[in-house]
This record gives sequence, structure tokens and C-alpha cells, in this order.
Amino acid sequence: MDPADILRFADVVHRDRGIEKEIVFSAIEQGLLTAARKKHGEDAVIEVRLDRRSGDIECLVNGANRRVEFGRIAAQTARQVMNQRIREAERDKHLDEYNRRLDSIVTGSIQRIESGNLIVNMGRVEGIVPRSEQIRGETFKVGDRIRAFLFEVRPMGQRVRIVLSRSRPDFVAKLFELEVPEIADGVIVVRRIEREAGYKTKLAVESLDTKVDPIGACVGVRGSRIRNIIDELNGEKVDILKFEEQPELMIATALKPAQINSITLNWDDNVADVLVDEDQLSLAIGRRGANVRLASRLADWEINIGGDPTSAAAQAASSAAPDGAAEGEAAPEGAAPSEPPPEGAPAGSADATADATEEAEAPAAAEAPASEAPAGAPTDTPDPEETPANG
Repeated sequence: MDPADILRFADVVHRDRGIEKEIVFSAIEQGLLTAARKKHGEDAVIEVRLDRRSGDIECLVNGANRRVEFGRIAAQTARQVMNQRIREAERDKHLDEYNRRLDSIVTGSIQRIESGNLIVNMGRVEGIVPRSEQIRGETFKVGDRIRAFLFEVRPMGQRVRIVLSRSRPDFVAKLFELEVPEIADGVIVVRRIEREAGYKTKLAVESLDTKVDPIGACVGVRGSRIRNIIDELNGEKVDILKFEEQPELMIATALKPAQINSITLNWDDNVADVLVDEDQLSLAIGRRGANVRLASRLADWEINIGGDPTSAAAQAASSAAPDGAAEGEAAPEGAAPSEPPPEGAPAGSADATADATEEAEAPAAAEAPASEAPAGAPTDTPDPEETPANG
């Protein structure tokens, strides 16, 4: 082998693959050692040295200096061993690099789609977004740019398997960290986050600085920060809530935008019974129960939601029911049957007919003469004792 070619090869591998030259030189030495043992036998004591500056190769067999000359098979073996060592070194380098980037957001482009899985070109390596880690309803095509959460890196043969996700809650948390400087600086802390990808995300935030509003900082001026996050999630709803230490307050906050009437906590079973108005029931439960599930996980309590029978809405509905007897109901025993209203009169209840009858009888009683007073009424005849005696 030409020493200049060896140095040039090591420089190309270092520049294109990012592998240290020392690793390349060691791989060449290992390949030449394997080829020499094929030629001189396994029992021979063989030592191969490669000068890092000049590229000269020195081969010692049983202490004697031998010229490096191999046949076709030995040379092919040396090439295979050298390439294998270089690929393993490249894999270890990528493994170390992406292990340091775990739990972060990476960017790439869709290279191909295999059985619903997205293969992402990330430069020198490929990542994969499994179908189970994609947001329901979103579609990509080859060449699209994509951002995803890196959550798994492991060696697979001579390659590195990098698994990405867009459906995990950590993806939304990292998006907030990128968009909200207060979260990146540690002034605002995301205490809890729960998500149903494609529908809604709920996160509870807390400010370590009393002068900083955690919700306002996450929303941004005119919603600029939250709008960027929602666009990245393809319109997924995001509820930003204030973190509360007390379970009652946390449960009421987690069930927003529904209005809560009362909360009863069962500490033994970790169950919360929540009562809401009837018109707030569907809002509290959410579509297919998603809102109450997210709230239950966010508050770390099992939540049972029911309608409040003592609420103002329920009482108003009950008072709207008619008080009178239903049409066709039998009159009480001994009561006079009511006469039908005259023709042309508006239809009304039995009470309205009785009121009209009383009003008609009142003038007749007023016009009756005094002589027709009812029996037993006092008269105007003077008492004999009060009559004065005659003169």
C-alpha cells in the first residue's frame, strides 16, 4: 500500500464521516494484522505498525521484519475488517452524539414512507417516526420538513436506531420551552402536562417569580407564542392552566372551561365527586370524555362528574312546570262542575273562569236593598231603655 494513499484515505474518512484519524489508522492496522495471520498462520507472533506521519507500514513476524505483501484473499479480508471497524466507530460516534440530544426536538426531512412509518433524513443518520408516535389525522409526503421529539437511541447492528415522536406530551413541553424564554430560563415551570394527541393538551404551569404571569407569558402578546405551537400541532387545542397545590382548586382548574358547583373528595379511594349545572355537563366531560380524562390525569384524582339537582338551572326547569290540574282531570268530590267558557272567549284554565264568575256576582250583591238583609242580621230598632220618658 502506498503511504500517501493511506494518509489520504484517513483524511477523507475523517472529513466526510467525522471519525478521528487515530481510529482510522487503528482500523487499518487491525485489517493488515488479520490478513498477515491468514498468510503466516495463527501460531505466528505478528505485529503491524503504521506510522501516523509518513504512512509507512512495518510488519514483524516472529520478531523478523517482513515486507507487506498479501494475496487477493488476504487483501480482501484486510479491507473488510478495516471497513467494519470504521462503521463501528461511526456508529459509536452517532450513538454518543444523539444520546446527548435525547429528550430534545430535532428537525429533518421526510426521505421515504414505509408501511405508514416516516423515515426522516437527519443528515448523517436516519430517524424513524412510527405510526403509533404520529398525530392522528396529520399527513406528510416525501420532502416535507418535520420536527419531532427524540426519545430513544439504541445501537442496531452497525447502525443507530433513532426513534422520534410527535404524539407524546414531552413534544408539546419542549415546544413551549423553545417558544417561551421564561420556561427555558426556569422562571416558569411546567408542573404537569397531559395530552391526547390530535384533540387537546392540558398543562399546568407555575411562576417562581411573583411578578411574572405564567399564563400570560405562555400565551404571548396577542397570542403570538401559543399560535406558533398550535400551528406546529396542526390546530390541536392547548389549555394553559395555573398549577394549584390544593386538590379542590386543581380539579376545578383542570376541568375548565366548565364551571364547577361543588367538589367532594374521598381521600381513601382518591376519588373526587364533582357536581355541575346541566348545561355545563357536556362541556366538563368533553368530546368522548377526553376533557375529564385529561383533567383526572392532570389532577391525579379519579373524577366522577354529575348534574347538580340543587342548581339554579334545575330549579328553574322544575318551576316552569304547570301548577294547575291537567286537562281532563276529574274535579274533587263535592265541587261544582265548571261551565265551559262562552263562545268567542279565549280558552283558559278553570281558575280564570271562577275569577270571571266572582267579578260578575260582586255588583249584584252591592245593589241589593237593605230590607232584604239576610236573616239574623241586626236591625235599626232602638232599645227601650234608651227611649226618653214623656213629659
